[in-house]
Amino acid sequence: MKFGTDGVRGVAHEELTTEFAARLARAASRVLGADGCSTVVIGGDSRESTPAFDDALSAGFDAEGVDVVRLGVVPTPLVAFEAHRLGAMGAMVSASHNPWKDNGIKLFAPGGTKLPDDVEQRIESDLATAVETVETVEISTSSADPVLESVRAAAIDRYIEHVLEMSDGRSLAGMKVVLDVANGAAVGVAPQALRKAGADVIVVADQPDGRNINDGCGATHPEFVASKVVELGADVGIALDGDADRLIAVDHLGNVVDGDHIIAICAIDLSNRGHLANDTVVVTVMTNLGFKLAMVKAGVDVVVTGVGDRYVLEALAAGGHSLGGEQSGHVIFSDHANTGDGLLTAVALLDIVKRSGRALTDIATDAMTSLPQVLVNVRVGKRVPDVADRMAAEVAEVEAELGSTGRVLLRASGTEPLIRVMVEASTVEQAQASADRLADIAHTRFT
Repeated sequence: MKFGTDGVRGVAHEELTTEFAARLARAASRVLGADGCSTVVIGGDSRESTPAFDDALSAGFDAEGVDVVRLGVVPTPLVAFEAHRLGAMGAMVSASHNPWKDNGIKLFAPGGTKLPDDVEQRIESDLATAVETVETVEISTSSADPVLESVRAAAIDRYIEHVLEMSDGRSLAGMKVVLDVANGAAVGVAPQALRKAGADVIVVADQPDGRNINDGCGATHPEFVASKVVELGADVGIALDGDADRLIAVDHLGNVVDGDHIIAICAIDLSNRGHLANDTVVVTVMTNLGFKLAMVKAGVDVVVTGVGDRYVLEALAAGGHSLGGEQSGHVIFSDHANTGDGLLTAVALLDIVKRSGRALTDIATDAMTSLPQVLVNVRVGKRVPDVADRMAAEVAEVEAELGSTGRVLLRASGTEPLIRVMVEASTVEQAQASADRLADIAHTRFT
């Protein structure tokens, strides 16, 4: 297996095996621990396959002489936070928003930062060498210390204190919030944090059974929390994904407030208060054109990266910027965290709503207006990584027709033989027609 946009991921015990996890841990130890780092923090989500991969990673790190701190079921951002606190490596067992049958492994460099491409390539090279030498490791729960509840509880307490620093001690008292934890990693953390902040919290999708993670709930199914918000008369709904590194919000009317809107709201608020570094925000090529138009109006510069929050993180670090993220709900406050953090973002968003004295629906509407966006996936015979170059002429023709209120993005899937055609335009009909036209060309040319 190879690294994708966010670690390695596949069907548990089929594409992703415990043997591979153990070898990955050994390779990561040798590459990431080359400068003397000898501790790793390991966490995981609530899938039934997660304990086996946790054991495998622990065994692999232990075989290389690395001290293992096992935290059990905790959010990805908590693992990154503890790795930063300890100057340790980090490993998270999670397939994020994927179905329960999948699982994955996210690695963090010493200090809790995501891995750049060249480091992932070095780990892959080490893995290949290990396969050739038939490197093995015995996987056993005795290979490393068990999860100690006292250690886990202390880590959760530290993380919650860190998250609540986003509101500078301001209370969320008087706010009624429906919190959807996706039957995932944040079950034992997020409700506690928001209640400590003073909010009246109603928690849903909080009974994980190993197979119901993300199942009709969470950030990929915001309609669930939206229905609960309307039913219960709440002010705001917050939906986290399976490992809680991203969120989608819902206003009191049940309208979805996606990552683009959340980032726009936060960027404008920070800029108005003089806290947005360089008056710049970092987003990806998938961000709606309406966001960029709104930032022009707000006097905020926009830096655009490729798809993936690690590319956003790299641009934030390179430019000394403080806010970035993705339409999917990964939001990164780089002054406060090394990765996207759904809970931390929820506190920031709720604090803005509380300070403003206005409804989220009004704040979101004022922040930006999304242009109609259509995405068509075209299944082809094999992956076409250079599809944008090979269809440049056709894309240019469509973009000329769309003018300043439209754009086209063509890209190959990183994991499947798919071409993704995304078109934004002033009307849904125009976007759909343009996307279908390009999809037909791609299907004919590459199938």
